[in-house]
Amino acid sequence: MVYLPPAFTEKRPDVLMNHIQQYDFGLLVSHGPAGLVASHIPFLIERAGDQFHLHGHLARPNPQVADLAGGGEVLAIFLGPHAYVSPNWYATGPSVPTWNYADVHAYGTVQLVDDEEWLRGFLVRLSERHEARNPIAWRMQDLPDTYVETMLKGIIGLDIAVTRLEGKYKLSQNRPAADRPGVIGALEAQDNYDSRAVAHLMREREPI
Repeated sequence: MVYLPPAFTEKRPDVLMNHIQQYDFGLLVSHGPAGLVASHIPFLIERAGDQFHLHGHLARPNPQVADLAGGGEVLAIFLGPHAYVSPNWYATGPSVPTWNYADVHAYGTVQLVDDEEWLRGFLVRLSERHEARNPIAWRMQDLPDTYVETMLKGIIGLDIAVTRLEGKYKLSQNRPAADRPGVIGALEAQDNYDSRAVAHLMREREPI
């Protein structure tokens, strides 16, 4: 479980789901006979009523596949923007440096999917999602069938039935209201995406 002080806890399902969709290159963590093992993989969310699943895939030689074959609980971590916060940005003090960030932990039970049709459909959806950003989209369907079949033999699918979501949005909520504008302004002035994204999340949560 992640340490979740009440001030930093995000429970709204729509916020948590949108976070996973935006930061969908997750870290899959499982535990096997040799201990903890982790893989960075892209995920897709599949909804089924009130239940939702995370779909992904691994290379068959990945030793994590053997650990996942037994089922059990796994953890997928979706890290969002994060940024260093200097005490110089506060209006009050004394204080120390900290880090603001947003992440979501998804816990669930996993099943391996060794089905060519399932894998093919998953990979088409995955590539279409990310190719949509490009002016000319690459299409898996344009590849020779024999080539695709060979590539599919090298991977195995993952179906994680999510049982619990935990969101942590640490965005200076524990600081006096007078301190937060200085943090937001300083982060917006930084020349990097993460700092500005953290500032945006902070502005969204400021009282109107």
